[in-house]
Amino acid sequence: MKTLKYLSLLFITSLSLTACSSDNDPEPVNEEELITTVTATFVPQGGGTTITLKSQDLDGDGGNAPVITVSGKFEQNKTYNGTVTFLNESVNPAEDITEEIEEEGDEHQIFYIKTGSLNGFTYSTDANNLDSNGLPIGLQTVFNTTNAASGNLTIILRHEPNKSASGVSNGDITNAGGSTDASVTFSIEVE
Repeated sequence: MKTLKYLSLLFITSLSLTACSSDNDPEPVNEEELITTVTATFVPQGGGTTITLKSQDLDGDGGNAPVITVSGKFEQNKTYNGTVTFLNESVNPAEDITEEIEEEGDEHQIFYIKTGSLNGFTYSTDANNLDSNGLPIGLQTVFNTTNAASGNLTIILRHEPNKSASGVSNGDITNAGGSTDASVTFSIEVE
């Protein structure tokens, strides 16, 4: 009889330990990184002046407005290869968030939204610009200029967008969903 009691107690104890296993624990929340600085660098094919767009907001959301700089005007009838980087400069040394975006490419996409008379921005087809599913991350873009133009370029980093939704893989943010990790706007000109 004692043996039966001990076996019953052992069985109940093992059930309670199994019920408390880590399989039932909620998954940890992946906290979003602070992005203080977004830099887009556009290098013209065939030579010319590199154009750098930079938004720096060292105090984060709220407080002071970001410092926006545009190094110059784009030339007409040029193709520019663009790359964008994301930093957290509130820590020393600065943390390069770009690496994390690339590593978690299937969870991120960068969108380039233009206004005014500017031509559109397209994704580079370079393999580094694609996630493990062959869909764009958007860290690299191509800007083809033609005539004189002006407008705004808004660069948006989305976390967990629906990359399979209509138009998203072509850079249309309309059906992307997800949450915005960074959004910066630059006034640019083609001359």
